[in-house]
Amino acid sequence: MRGLLKFSNAVDWLNSQVGKWVIWLILASTVISGVNAIVRKVFNVSSNAYLEVQWYLFAAAFLLAAGYTLLQGEHVKIDVIYTRFSKRNQMWIDVFGFIFFLMPMCAAILYYGTPFFLQGFRSGEMSSNAGGLIRWPVYLMIPIGFTLLMLQGLSELIKRLAFLQGLIPDPTLKAVAKTAEEELAEEIRRQAELQGKA
Repeated sequence: MRGLLKFSNAVDWLNSQVGKWVIWLILASTVISGVNAIVRKVFNVSSNAYLEVQWYLFAAAFLLAAGYTLLQGEHVKIDVIYTRFSKRNQMWIDVFGFIFFLMPMCAAILYYGTPFFLQGFRSGEMSSNAGGLIRWPVYLMIPIGFTLLMLQGLSELIKRLAFLQGLIPDPTLKAVAKTAEEELAEEIRRQAELQGKA
């Protein structure tokens, strides 16, 4: 179990890093959306590429952050029922859910999504919209995102089993820390202050 917990810690670290960087994709999508709107209104010029890159960035943020969201315990649960059970029963419910729902779902999407990406990559599939982008980069987010989610599911399963064996404290307790959004807002504020001083 010690080796499995090391694996779990490594997966947690990986998804934490992904989560910290993925938030910037939302900012990039927002900036591109704003610039596109201004250019379209002021210069009467636009391109489907701007719209598609926003879609790509949003898809990447959503898929790549799925593992991070699970790590943070932010996926949807039926808390009204779940919280009525004892902590041990909650852990067993999680174990059951990870084994019989999350893992098979991730495996199925990887089974069908990876060939889908490879086909788009080999064919060089392009968007059918005028000025559209090549499609395989966004298709690549499917296998990457669900691999990260599956790895995090394994990590969470390991932690629940270790807790049930009395080896670690409750893995569902959240440490009070700044969210990725709060960290991003602080970084933007800090950059603005640095530019103001320059």
